[in-house]
Amino acid sequence: MTKSRVTIDVEMDDNRVPEGIHWNASDTSLEKAQKAKAMMLSFWDGGEKTALRIDLWTKDMMLDEMADFFYQTIMTMADTYGRATKQNDMVDDMKKFAKEFYHKFRDHQVKENKAS
Repeated sequence: MTKSRVTIDVEMDDNRVPEGIHWNASDTSLEKAQKAKAMMLSFWDGGEKTALRIDLWTKDMMLDEMADFFYQTIMTMADTYGRATKQNDMVDDMKKFAKEFYHKFRDHQVKENKAS
């Protein structure tokens, strides 16, 4: 049996707000830890039938970056779900939602920019 280790280091300010997120994996050719502005980590607890998660973002993460991050995450979750279940109609629904979410975000940003 082989093992792989993923290490996540979070630097926080005095109020425990993340200032930096760095991660590294033992099965990568990259020598240095990779910098990230946000992360979502989920585990499935089969016994309790609940998702356990850690969602963090740094204080320098911009709102448009957060929208991109959510859009891309939902799209890749849909792909993963599709590979696991072959339920393409569900995948299409998830991707449709992701696209609608992103369009609504962009429309909201345009309205806010016009108001200021």
